[in-house]
Amino acid sequence: MKAVLATDLSAASEATIENETCLECLGRIGVDEMHLVTVIPSNVHAGMPGIDFEKRRRNAISNYERVIGDAGFDVETHVVRGTPHRRIRGIAETIGASLTVVGSRGKSPLENRVIGSTARNLARTTETPLLVNRIEREADDPAVVRQHLFQRMLYATDFSENAERAFETFSYLRHATQEATLVHVETPKDPGLAEDTDPEGRLAELADQLEAWDIETRIEVRQGDPADEILAVEDAVDPTTILVGSRGHSRLRRLLLGSVSEDLVARANGNVMLVPPRM
Repeated sequence: MKAVLATDLSAASEATIENETCLECLGRIGVDEMHLVTVIPSNVHAGMPGIDFEKRRRNAISNYERVIGDAGFDVETHVVRGTPHRRIRGIAETIGASLTVVGSRGKSPLENRVIGSTARNLARTTETPLLVNRIEREADDPAVVRQHLFQRMLYATDFSENAERAFETFSYLRHATQEATLVHVETPKDPGLAEDTDPEGRLAELADQLEAWDIETRIEVRQGDPADEILAVEDAVDPTTILVGSRGHSRLRRLLLGSVSEDLVARANGNVMLVPPRM
């Protein structure tokens, strides 16, 4: 299983790469080949006086390559030029990656939880499952917020086809997952389900599948704004990662995140894994 690990060589990226627990989690779900990617922005030119960005990046990324190799992965590095999210996405698609991992800071100085432009653009356009790995923001020596990436999962579903695809990732996440909380939020604005549908019964069926893999599972049906309610559950159960399909019901959102998914990526306390629809 191949994974792309995107880095801008910042202290936050270093925290993701050098955290042994994160690497162990990736190995546990079947990742054995890691592609380490850093992108030199198009507006940075090799001929700029006194600066050789490409050489500096190659020297820095070689240190990360050793860390990943020592952890037992086959590793390949890519130092490329262009628009970061487009080049990262292109490499993931070219190598047939099963997962893309990108680090993202937590709270902004304005107390508004945001993600960086690269993570946001990847979330909106990726055709590969994307793990937004949350990093401490206000720290000189930042650390990952949730070290055990897949130990306690919060899976949010609207029972759409894409939500079902997100659930399918438990087929490999289960090797690192011990607990799971399954959540559906009923909302009058977009009910999405037939009147005779039993959300609790459908969640119970999914829970039975996870229990068969020895994953301790609980279910919860809520009413209200989906993003708000899912984040309330996050506060209550403290998952290591929220798992969600990356687009909602609308067929017009083929290149955009559904509003719920975008809210979760921007506002969640911890990691968020987005699974895009089949293309």
